[in-house]
Amino acid sequence: MAENDKKWYVIRVAGGKEKKAKEYIESEIKALNKGNEVSQILIPTEKVYSVRNGKKVSKESIFFPGYILIEANLTGELQHIIRNLPHVSGFLSDRQGKDKEPTPLRPSEVNRILGIVDDLMEQEEQDATPYMVGEAVKITDGPFNGFEGTIEEVIQDKKKLKVMVKIFGRKTLLELNFVQVVKE
Repeated sequence: MAENDKKWYVIRVAGGKEKKAKEYIESEIKALNKGNEVSQILIPTEKVYSVRNGKKVSKESIFFPGYILIEANLTGELQHIIRNLPHVSGFLSDRQGKDKEPTPLRPSEVNRILGIVDDLMEQEEQDATPYMVGEAVKITDGPFNGFEGTIEEVIQDKKKLKVMVKIFGRKTLLELNFVQVVKE
């Protein structure tokens, strides 16, 4: 089987069951010895950082919830095998009707998606919310938890903010980490 016969397709799956659906697809392909028809099965993910109990915690979040990408030569048999697995609701298609043919992704779409995936894997840390001077924020961690203030300065390289907070009627400047505040 020539490698260039394989194209990228999008499989629709039950939300929250992407990993389980991927496992079912991989085990069925292995059991039926169809490994030469499938190159890759991907669930694009990104790392999201948050603060819990005063500690920075990273969590993997699915980039396209409810979808799995597969690079394969979709023969009729393989297509029907995948469609009938648990948690799989079918392939993305541009046609209407019950037995619609899956539409392969264009190379530009694949490169953009895979580029996004590569960038997110290489990225050490993603700032979910970039801050700007003058924005209102609420402190979510530390001794001033629950206080509201205004950003006076952003220290990008240290990932810190200087926030002006009113404490007992006096304005006080606090230095906080990005993860200790949320935008109002």
